[in-house]
Amino acid sequence: MEILLYWLARGVVGFIQALPLEWAARLGRACGAIAYVADGRHRRVAQRNLAMCFGKEKSERETKALAKENFRRIGESFACAIKTASMTFEDLKPRIEWVGAPEVVTPPTDPPRSIVAAIGHFGNFELYARFGQLAPKYKCATTYRGLRQLTVNRLLQSLRERSGCQFFERRFDAGPLKTFMNQPGVMLGLLSDQSAGTHGIRLPFLGHECSTSPAVAVFALRYNCGLYVGVCYRVALARWRIEGGREIPTHENGSPRTIEAIMRDVNRDFEAGVRRDPANWFWVHNRWKQSKIPKSDTTVRSP
Repeated sequence: MEILLYWLARGVVGFIQALPLEWAARLGRACGAIAYVADGRHRRVAQRNLAMCFGKEKSERETKALAKENFRRIGESFACAIKTASMTFEDLKPRIEWVGAPEVVTPPTDPPRSIVAAIGHFGNFELYARFGQLAPKYKCATTYRGLRQLTVNRLLQSLRERSGCQFFERRFDAGPLKTFMNQPGVMLGLLSDQSAGTHGIRLPFLGHECSTSPAVAVFALRYNCGLYVGVCYRVALARWRIEGGREIPTHENGSPRTIEAIMRDVNRDFEAGVRRDPANWFWVHNRWKQSKIPKSDTTVRSP
């Protein structure tokens, strides 16, 4: 079964990568519209999440329309992620606008100050990994959770690694990641907008408390890195604008801030990104699921 799944995935990847980018985007949107009808479980999750967060300011019809467009956007993003993985950075550059603090986009020193970036499931979020091609002074990396199907996992990683970004498996690569972070001039991007289950701290997000991963705050404090939030906005069909926000302070009056305080700021920046374009975020994830989380512990632990 795994071999069959691998060849099916490889065939889909090859087909999408053979298409022009706009065609891939339209195909993805069509598949997303089909998924909205066929995938009742995730459709209900998206509708429930949107109603919970926007029900006081939008009608039921509006939140359902947002859910439908969200499925189209997710399909578009996945198809475009497959296509853009095969594109050279020169071919991709006209499609992406990078906006952020000058000291990050064009760092004044070599090596630059190390950075931890809190990134989220916005738009074509696989494009975050291409930042190192824009700013080659940085050594860029991120983490991932491998799939059970090893052959399919290797296929996905082969697509991602063309970006030049290093990938560390969250469960098994703690040692290599620590070695990486002890180098000068690194940028570590961590997806930080999804439920962390019992490993998170409970903080408000879009008006409701949920489990929040403290990883970006822990890494920024431990390795003395600058901390920023990055959001990928879809500005048109197969066109994106990746924005880095303000630096989030990790120290106050010469002392480290608590992890809870840092992550509240991260969540606020994510909230602004969601409200700016609600259909652009990953609403099919059960972000507010109930889990038994102990009282927030603001000490710095090992990642």
